[in-house]
Amino acid sequence: MSKGGFMKDALILFAITLVAGACLGGVYEATKAPIAAANLAAKEEAYRTVLPDAVSFEADDMTEVIASANGEIGGLGFGNVTVDEAATALDGSGAPMGYVVTTTSKDGYGGAITVSVGVMADGTVNGVAFLTLAETAGLGMNADTDWKNQYAGKNVDAFTVTKNGASADNEINAISGATITSNAVTGAVNAAVYFAKNCLAQ
Repeated sequence: MSKGGFMKDALILFAITLVAGACLGGVYEATKAPIAAANLAAKEEAYRTVLPDAVSFEADDMTEVIASANGEIGGLGFGNVTVDEAATALDGSGAPMGYVVTTTSKDGYGGAITVSVGVMADGTVNGVAFLTLAETAGLGMNADTDWKNQYAGKNVDAFTVTKNGASADNEINAISGATITSNAVTGAVNAAVYFAKNCLAQ
């Protein structure tokens, strides 16, 4: 191939790459806002699910508090889990009634598991909602069923997973055939409870 032919091919390839990059950039810009809106809607739905009696949710900038807490949580035996964000749930008079803490466990069988946990002001777990869950269908995905209701109504410092039948408030029955998922979700819930009780509660 002559030098001129090589340069021509290089210029064509460059032009194709430039056009493809521009198209991808356009698609990203066009979809960025709808994706952000969908994520926000999912988060708000999760908040309403775990603390349905709240009138509103107030999310303050907790970057430093979360960073400090994640350092502590890393040594508590909850697994590879971090606190992502938190909001204070307010009642009709504007008084705090509890908190919603969103955490992510990277110990899931199919990838990261992100949950929002509603914790009442007294430390009682009110509910758990999943924001991301990509576990095995028929096994780990069963976490997003009535199984997650085991945490609700309990005020403990930390939950543990059992395969022998839960007999105490701090025990959670493992999902059959999905102990890894059970432990990952429980670690995420434990991190949320710890954060609410030790970093948010007045």
